[in-house]
Amino acid sequence: MADIEIVLPKMGESVAEATIVKWLKEEGDTIETDESLVEIATDKVDSEVPSTAEGILLKKLFNEGDVVQVGQVIALIGSEAAIKDEGTTPKVNINNEPVAGTPKQDSNGVTEQIEEALMASVPASGNIELAKTGASGRFYSPLVRSIAKTEGIPAEELEQIPGSGKNGRVTKKDILAYIPNRGNTVVKPATDTSETMVQKAPIPAATIPTQVNANNEIIEMDRMRKLIADHMVNSVQTAPHVTSFVEADVTNIVLWRNKIKNQFFEKMGEKITFTPIFIQAVVQALRDYPLVNSSIEGDKIIVKKNINIGMAAATPSGNLIVPVIKNADQYNLVGLTKQVNDLANRARSGNLNPDEISEGTYTVTNVGTFGNVMGTPIINQPQSAILALGAIRKKPAVVETEQGDTIGVRHMMFLSHSYDHRNIDGALGGSFVKKVADYLETFDINQII
Repeated sequence: MADIEIVLPKMGESVAEATIVKWLKEEGDTIETDESLVEIATDKVDSEVPSTAEGILLKKLFNEGDVVQVGQVIALIGSEAAIKDEGTTPKVNINNEPVAGTPKQDSNGVTEQIEEALMASVPASGNIELAKTGASGRFYSPLVRSIAKTEGIPAEELEQIPGSGKNGRVTKKDILAYIPNRGNTVVKPATDTSETMVQKAPIPAATIPTQVNANNEIIEMDRMRKLIADHMVNSVQTAPHVTSFVEADVTNIVLWRNKIKNQFFEKMGEKITFTPIFIQAVVQALRDYPLVNSSIEGDKIIVKKNINIGMAAATPSGNLIVPVIKNADQYNLVGLTKQVNDLANRARSGNLNPDEISEGTYTVTNVGTFGNVMGTPIINQPQSAILALGAIRKKPAVVETEQGDTIGVRHMMFLSHSYDHRNIDGALGGSFVKKVADYLETFDINQII
């Protein structure tokens, strides 16, 4: 059987490349079909690439941190039988030099991945059966298990051997170093000079030096946080931000939702939150003020015909991601509820596709979730505006009636609208957010789902 090429799959129309974040398998490891092989990250989402075949990982063609184009081969997988048939002699050219792409040999002239495959098929002396995953959850390669079975090392003893491999994995060097000293002092994990000599790239110093002492905690940004930081800095440097605020009376919405939420769930199988109601009002206002649904390209204003609403969602790691409801103006309230719930749930579980966080034309973020009454959100480039929804609070307010003004307890919230002053001036930005408030305040409390 010829080697099988594992390629970086297509991850959406707008994604052309990805970064190798972490290899989940090492060369020589066995892998099953659809088992995760490598973690990748795009500028949109992180995901795992599954293997399209079963066998042994022969070669990783890229290192962690490398950027790979969609369609490029990232790894080679072969079967144990094919490796045995090929023999242990590496391919050489006329000058007796290894052919490009041939795995490097160890000191015995046999590649470790080939040795693993061969030893896995050799009957062991003894009746010890070893699982590929120990009680601690540590993985043991076929080669290590074969050596352990041959030497009569039971699973309990194997678990006690210190490992120098990735995630504490026991390597061939570890177990061979352990065998001569069984029953004596614990042998330190074998070290690989080529690995221990590799140093992480230095972290660039901050523009303004920060004094660090023993009382400080240093936290290295993860990849998502770095992307968010770059995106936010770019937005502030690109667009002159202006924020307009409006307070809205959403009493009718609160009363209506409290009245129908159980019935809604029984009928639709979905929990209705305030978010789809707010998004519906935003969509209506964008129809009234289409210039808000635009972006700037050079000295041109691009007015978007599609209304694609991004909704900022917090992930378990504390980072934010913005899934997009495409063509939000084509959904009724039930449809928006289903879209909001589905995207929010998959955002929290990390199961969004790259296309589902792209092509947004306007963004809504709910700062009220954190108990904030208002905020000054940063525009999600290349969009031109973003709306922050504050917490809903009961407050005394003036209520106009036919008999005159009176004081009543009302459910109030602030809307904070940040916009790009290059193409949206104060009159347009302020009028838009006031229109959103008008739609919320005139919500029909008697409507039926």
